[in-house]
Amino acid sequence: MIHKIVKKITVMALGLMLLLPMFLVFVPQTQAADTDPAYAAIKKRGVLIVGLSADYAPFEFHATVNGRDQIVGFEVSMARQIAKDLGVKIQIKEMGFDGLIGAVQTGKIDVIISGINATPEREKIVDFSKSYMSPKQTILILKKNAPQFTTNVDSFAGKKVGAQRQTTQETFVQNNMSSATLVSIQKVPDLVSQLSAGKISGVVLNDPISGAYAQQNKALQVIFPKPNEAEGAVSIAMRKNSPVLQSKINASIDNIVSSGKLKEYQKEANTLMFAKQSFWAKYGNLFIKGTLITLALAAIAVVIGAVLGTIVALFKLSPNFLLKALANIYIEYVRGTPLLVQAFMVFFGTQVIGLNLSAFSAGALAMGLNSAAYVAEIIRSGINSVNYGQTEAARSLGLSKGKSMRYIVLPQAIKNILPALGNEFVTVIKEGSVVSVIGVGELMFQTGVVQGASFQPFFPLLITSLIYFVLTFSISRALGYAEKRMARTSR
Repeated sequence: MIHKIVKKITVMALGLMLLLPMFLVFVPQTQAADTDPAYAAIKKRGVLIVGLSADYAPFEFHATVNGRDQIVGFEVSMARQIAKDLGVKIQIKEMGFDGLIGAVQTGKIDVIISGINATPEREKIVDFSKSYMSPKQTILILKKNAPQFTTNVDSFAGKKVGAQRQTTQETFVQNNMSSATLVSIQKVPDLVSQLSAGKISGVVLNDPISGAYAQQNKALQVIFPKPNEAEGAVSIAMRKNSPVLQSKINASIDNIVSSGKLKEYQKEANTLMFAKQSFWAKYGNLFIKGTLITLALAAIAVVIGAVLGTIVALFKLSPNFLLKALANIYIEYVRGTPLLVQAFMVFFGTQVIGLNLSAFSAGALAMGLNSAAYVAEIIRSGINSVNYGQTEAARSLGLSKGKSMRYIVLPQAIKNILPALGNEFVTVIKEGSVVSVIGVGELMFQTGVVQGASFQPFFPLLITSLIYFVLTFSISRALGYAEKRMARTSR
């Protein structure tokens, strides 16, 4: 009897030992299927952060709805539905198209919903959802030049053909139109502007975009080139190794497409594109918003540049070798690299070290750090222009070296360098246009938005140029007045 009981227990134990590995394998797989780091971060935050470039109507663009500026488009409507299906709110971050993949890699955004195509190169660094659209590649030309071109891409041999930077349109030109000269530009409105001015012969765009431009401007015509291929799978991009997020987004896309919502979203976008309103009623608030942000950027950058520039100038004049070396390295490095590169370095670099700066903060900091290098040299030259006898006289009166610099030398130096500082401040205002690439909504960024939404490449630029002129002219006159007042008080 006891022998039988022992035998049964032994058999049961062996059975459990055989089943245990299967159980251990099964449990982690079930848990792994429930979440991933990207999805977990979205659920914990309660917000889906969507990155896009809102200059690509009808996919995404700015429009005035009920008197308020909003980012609209059929992909924006899709994004809102996806966030709803995920059970979270939505936050839209707008930036240049060529900065979107870097933003999703560094965690600045969760997904890219901006007419992005799943190419083999991109699939190496980000994951993609299933496709919800496969537009055709087209070439937009001037109607008056139509007799020169056929559907054969070889008819563009020796001509300049434009495409948006880092897109499948750019790849299409490289692969199929090698006999043409590629002109890569960041924003579609700038490409159409060059086409309208006769600078280039054609612009490769997908058919919803080219069709919208041709509908708005009767001087344009669309060609479906041969070889005629699909632009690629328009999908949603997300961080690598996000299987759960990918699965849930795919389920949402299936629902949006099968229910007919996607077609409804497209109709709504087309209606908003061609809403009958005056130009200023539709886009005036964008120019005002851009101007205010430009002034805020310049003000912060000027403060950072003036304070840091003064410190760097004093370091460079210091007898201490280490301080002088640090100042020289900083000045030479900053002046030897473009502000565009510095803006990207600050925006993405701060994320790497754990500082999640907003686009505005990163842009203002980059501009301030850049300005400091130039201000430092201006202040250094101003200090050197003050006769050394002034310092000796101050020291003979019992002032310390620091107080002599603060109360005697620097005030005189500032009076001498005020015109140069004024020029630097004016330059800072204009340089604000560079940081638009990381999504700062300053004046040039908003101008690009208006160009894309209005399909008018030139007129928004004219308005922007006048705004910049008023800003810089006013500041120049104010600085001139201050310079005259200082000249009178010094007599």
